[in-house]
Amino acid sequence: MALEVKASVAGFLGVHIHRDQGDGSIKLTQKGLILRIIAALGIESEPAVHTPASATPLVKDLDGDPPDGSVNYASVIGMLGYLQSNSRPDIAFAVSSAARFTHHPRRSHEIALQRIGRYLKGTIEEGLVLCPSNTLDIDCYVDADFAGLWPHEDKSDPSCVKSRTGFSICVANCPVIWSSKLQGDIATSTMEAEYSALSSAMRELLPFRELLLALAPSISVNTDHSTVFCTTVHEDNAGALALAHLKPGCVTPRSKHYAVKLHWFRSKLVAAGPHPITIVKIATALQRADILTKALTKNKFMVIRKQFCGW
Repeated sequence: MALEVKASVAGFLGVHIHRDQGDGSIKLTQKGLILRIIAALGIESEPAVHTPASATPLVKDLDGDPPDGSVNYASVIGMLGYLQSNSRPDIAFAVSSAARFTHHPRRSHEIALQRIGRYLKGTIEEGLVLCPSNTLDIDCYVDADFAGLWPHEDKSDPSCVKSRTGFSICVANCPVIWSSKLQGDIATSTMEAEYSALSSAMRELLPFRELLLALAPSISVNTDHSTVFCTTVHEDNAGALALAHLKPGCVTPRSKHYAVKLHWFRSKLVAAGPHPITIVKIATALQRADILTKALTKNKFMVIRKQFCGW
């Protein structure tokens, strides 16, 4: 049974969908939800900012000022979570960082939420711009921030040495899955943090890829279905890349303790058959997932946002 397009779509669950008849691009926006977020934060008269997160990481701030009660923190986090998961991956890192403190927010966390809102206020008409390529290939961009909270969080708190995983999965150059979250285990090196991020990305990528392969015969495309969905994983850490390319069963003396839990996906690289999966080195400047792991300077943020979101 083939999938057919019966009619054009203008919206879905609060997401406005606009197709440009000129270049064929598709733009996803949620202006109505952003207006609700701005109202909930009470920042209608506040100026806009260029980035959603401050350069200083958000921490527990147990000795900081208590919340002033003007913001329903959990409600705003819920709205921001829905927004970032549908049309605004550019705020994913900032939202994930703020969501850690939903059950015990301080005034500094409310201010962080208001900053996200002020950023959205200045970009209210923007969203995720999808510009499909002519090939049905899959690209996965993976990055990690090794113990990024260490200089800022309480040194006695184990979470201060946790690393952050960020990844994005694209089909035909269109982002369809993205994630920004702290790693569950504590990595002891940059290589371990990056390899853990790579493993997490593969847990999303492999079943998603199998779903696309199952749907391929039903998609009306002028191509050989046996050659579509070739998959490339983009990694910018040389150590993680070398570890991923070791033959299954081989480990280095320094990585054996990490290998048992994380090497599960390497056999998949060998058994990819007619739909190969390759892991390649990418320059850090071109790593789209960087926007999902840390707060960036204005210029770098705007460059990666253009690569990721299309604007």
